[in-house]
Amino acid sequence: MKKALIIDDEKRTRELIAKMIDSFGFDIETYPLGDNVLSGITLIDTLLPDIVFLDVQMPDGTGFEVLKKVKHKQFEVIFITAHEEFAIKAIKFSALDYLLKPIDPEELRVSLERAIAALNEKKEESQFDALQQNIQPSQKRKLVLKTQESVHVIDLEEIIRCEADRNYTSFYLIGGKKILVSRTMKEYELILAQHNFLRVQQSHLINLKFVARYDKGNGGTVVMKDGSEVPLSPNKRDLFFHFLESL
Repeated sequence: MKKALIIDDEKRTRELIAKMIDSFGFDIETYPLGDNVLSGITLIDTLLPDIVFLDVQMPDGTGFEVLKKVKHKQFEVIFITAHEEFAIKAIKFSALDYLLKPIDPEELRVSLERAIAALNEKKEESQFDALQQNIQPSQKRKLVLKTQESVHVIDLEEIIRCEADRNYTSFYLIGGKKILVSRTMKEYELILAQHNFLRVQQSHLINLKFVARYDKGNGGTVVMKDGSEVPLSPNKRDLFFHFLESL
């Protein structure tokens, strides 16, 4: 039986999550015990849970501090948070999961199913390391890309462009490297938009810092510094030039 530890300063939230999980009928034993950072660290290193539900904001610190200080890091984490925009962005950049308060039962079920499926994969502490950097406002963002074989932690400055193919996204990096992930481009567009990335066409998201030139022929084409060519949608033309001028 798998063990799920719930760490949240609100007893009612802990008990509600435990009750929901129990109702799903999964082979999981719940421990709604952690009420702050200190107890959370102790419980993780004592219980050795498979899944940890972790509140972002607690009276004595943050859930991020818990992850930084625990010795046992071989578990799946699902953050619990209110609308803390910066924290959510850091979590998304690190390819980790989160639930918004108040907890929706169906969203909890989906997150739990993802966590259970991921338990058979090799745990990568690099995701937690990337998270620690992503929560620092002064630090450069690290984007975590999970494939079937590996977990890649990359700097945003390495990404030249992204290309969508239904529910998959290909990342083209400097040096000719390509990484294919089974997530939609929409997810990446939302978190990269404030970092000089622009979706210039339905299937193409580009790093504006790698634009080499714009060719007017064939309806308009953006040529990147690696020589790749990306079509520019007519309704994105004005926005494209506006962003280029602001770089």
